[in-house]
Amino acid sequence: SSPVSRVVYNGKRNSSPRSPTNSSEIFTPAHEENVRFIYEAWQGVERDLRNQLSGSERGLVEEYVEKAPNPSLKTFKPIDLSDLRRRSTQDTKKS
Repeated sequence: SSPVSRVVYNGKRNSSPRSPTNSSEIFTPAHEENVRFIYEAWQGVERDLRNQLSGSERGLVEEYVEKAPNPSLKTFKPIDLSDLRRRSTQDTKKS
């Protein structure tokens, strides 16, 4: 039995990992290596998902669904972190 990848991210993706845009942000080589590793791993998950959806492969990627959902999370609504950040930036500029 092979391990099953779980799709748990539902946001927009960038075409490539970002480099620091602020000159005060300094990323170490270890940080860059970690970002590259995660980015490449996620690209593999997306590729496997596309292959599975096109019918060329079966069962490589499975979406995680709770078997016994927590009742206190019944009203939970996910948020778009990009939108939240954008709103926060706009609010900061207004003040």
